[in-house]
Amino acid sequence: MAKLPVVLVAAIADNGVIGSENRLIWRLKTDLRRFRALTMGCPIIMGRKTFLSIGKPLPGRQTVVLTRDPLFRAEGVHAASSLEGALEMAQELGAAMGARAVIVGGGSEIYALALPLVDRLELTFVHAAPEGDALFPSWGREAFRETARSDHPATAEDEYAFSFASFERRR
Repeated sequence: MAKLPVVLVAAIADNGVIGSENRLIWRLKTDLRRFRALTMGCPIIMGRKTFLSIGKPLPGRQTVVLTRDPLFRAEGVHAASSLEGALEMAQELGAAMGARAVIVGGGSEIYALALPLVDRLELTFVHAAPEGDALFPSWGREAFRETARSDHPATAEDEYAFSFASFERRR
C-alpha cells in the first residue's frame, strides 16, 4: 500500500492566533469552502477539543480523534491515543476510501505534534490580529517551499482579507 501524503490544513491570523475558547474567530466563507474541497473524501485527524467544538463527524470524511482520554467514544468517529496510531489508522482508512491524502485538521496541539511529519501545508493567512487562546505553532518555514499563493480581499462573505498558500516539504 502506497503511503498517502499527510497534509496539514489551517487558517492563521497575522498574529498566529487560530481560535479562541474552542471556536473559530472569523467568518470566511471562502476559506470554509476551500477547507471542504481540500478535505472531502479524506480521513481527517483532529484533537478531541476540536472535534467537540464541531460536535459531529464531518460529512464525506472519516474522522480520527486524537485524545489522551482512553474512555473517549463518539458515534461515527475513530479514536487514537497517539499521533503514530492516528496516522496509521488514517492511512488505512484513506486507502480503503480511495483518498488522495491524510489531513491534519487541528487544533494547535495536534498541529505541533504533526508538523515534523507533514508533507504539505495548505494555509490560509488571515490578515487580522484577533485575540485568542489557540496559536499556530512555530513551523520552520525554511523546511518548506511555497508552491502557490492567492490573495483575496474582504467581502460580504469574508470578514477579513486573506491569502491561500500551499507549501511542500523540502526533501
